[in-house]
Amino acid sequence: MAPIGGRGSDGADADIVLLAVPDAQIRDAASAIAPGPLVGHLSGITLLADVQPRVAFALHPLLTVTGPGASFAGVFAAIAGANETALNTARALAELLDMRPFEVADEDRTAYHAAASIASNFLVTLEGVAEQLAASAGVPRAALVPLAAAALRNFEALGARDALTGPISRGDEATVARQREAVAERLPDQLGLFDALVTHTRKLSGGTS
Repeated sequence: MAPIGGRGSDGADADIVLLAVPDAQIRDAASAIAPGPLVGHLSGITLLADVQPRVAFALHPLLTVTGPGASFAGVFAAIAGANETALNTARALAELLDMRPFEVADEDRTAYHAAASIASNFLVTLEGVAEQLAASAGVPRAALVPLAAAALRNFEALGARDALTGPISRGDEATVARQREAVAERLPDQLGLFDALVTHTRKLSGGTS
């Protein structure tokens, strides 16, 4: 593997430079790199077409990182390349970090990134709402964690529809109605979210909306 340019370098002595900057700064950061090295970015949503010709590849780890010390072993990574050499470089870098690379074309990248946000960011948002409602009943956040973790394991093993449990999957509309009353009473600002989730969960379970 060729040397990799470090933070703060203009890349003059490097064969590969990875840009870990906000999306809006990728083009400017790339223009500051000396000619010669192969340049890549770590953005999940930035299209190669928007930052070429200076940026040749993309490598986006599917991982939530809240601070230093993150492990990339076993993590999937979305890669793209302007040509075969660039794509192979992205793949090699991912594999060097024990990640599992897969290709995402430019035309699919925004949809891919939206899916990643739903799977990660929105999941945390939903857990935050559950935490608020549980707290109103004196239930600690820690009590919800094994439940959420088990649901994710079931999703991994079975897929969304077969992993679904609970009153909607059983057709228990009386329980759903009582839950709705509790949300309306204790978290009225989240009632619209609850109703939307009920609608989509019914569709997922094969019921009517």
